[in-house]
Amino acid sequence: MNTPTESPWWDRGRHADRAPFLAARGRITKAVRAWFEREGLTEVETAALQVSPGNEAHLHAFATEAIGPAGERAPLYLHTSPEFACKTLLAAGETAIFTLAKVWRNRERGPLHHPEFTMLEWYRVGADYERLMDDCAALVRTAAEAAGARALTWRGREADPFAEPERVTVAQAFERYAGVDLFGDLAAQARAAGIRTAADDTWADVFSRIIVEKVEPNLGHGRPTILCDYPVSEAALARPKPGDPRVAERFELYACGVELANCFGELTDPVEQRVRFDAEMAEKQRLYGERYPIDEDFLAALASMPPASGGALGFDRLVMLATGASRIEQVLWTPVA
Repeated sequence: MNTPTESPWWDRGRHADRAPFLAARGRITKAVRAWFEREGLTEVETAALQVSPGNEAHLHAFATEAIGPAGERAPLYLHTSPEFACKTLLAAGETAIFTLAKVWRNRERGPLHHPEFTMLEWYRVGADYERLMDDCAALVRTAAEAAGARALTWRGREADPFAEPERVTVAQAFERYAGVDLFGDLAAQARAAGIRTAADDTWADVFSRIIVEKVEPNLGHGRPTILCDYPVSEAALARPKPGDPRVAERFELYACGVELANCFGELTDPVEQRVRFDAEMAEKQRLYGERYPIDEDFLAALASMPPASGGALGFDRLVMLATGASRIEQVLWTPVA
């Protein structure tokens, strides 16, 4: 978005300033595609228009409608992620896929957020989610090499893209950075740590506040960080971790305090998935006064989906950190006005 003192993105001078970032984006795109090809993954294209844009409480979609030949109308949404479509392809028989998909999220705009952006998603049938940790490290290295970068940078922070990522569980991070026992009385501990809470806060509200205020700013300094083993309630699309039903096979990749990727050992139980979707939509109704439909076709396909792990990486953010860009618009060819 242009401020009143900024020229439009198409101004020749401003475009010239962005040109090096855009050129690097092209090199990174080619390098990432080549890496997946060497890994044996097939690139797929997913439809952007979906019956459901996703069923996470805090994600907001762009709504539209389809008008048939006889004038009949049906609501549709621009997807917030290609996840449902990719998992349906796994049910159809694909075993190793990736996509560089345009996705849309409403109510999001800032240095790291844009209403339309590119999501890199990939899925491996039969792989555990630790395999995706290795993938994330390789993708970071690949992007840095393509950009000619020795370090990932963001607002004065640096991370070595060639270093082995640190692995830390959510419970360890809460203890280390907030002095909080993840499985104790979260609200009381948050208040003791100086974090504001309200009487009507849910457990998830307090959890999110601790993550944002105390944990995230400390992740990915010096080298990338993999934050893993999220509570099951904070991993709506991930399967529980064997041996500890309190946590799920979910991790996020951070560099320079910036979240880059969100990955799962995928949940394939359609009954449990429906329960989680219903809970998420009930929370969305409580907070925002709206809910999105559940994609029944996706749930039907989920029953046929083999065990798999999948990841979603904010491609534009990766380009930003590899090129030293300070705002996401610098790495987008045609930003939304």
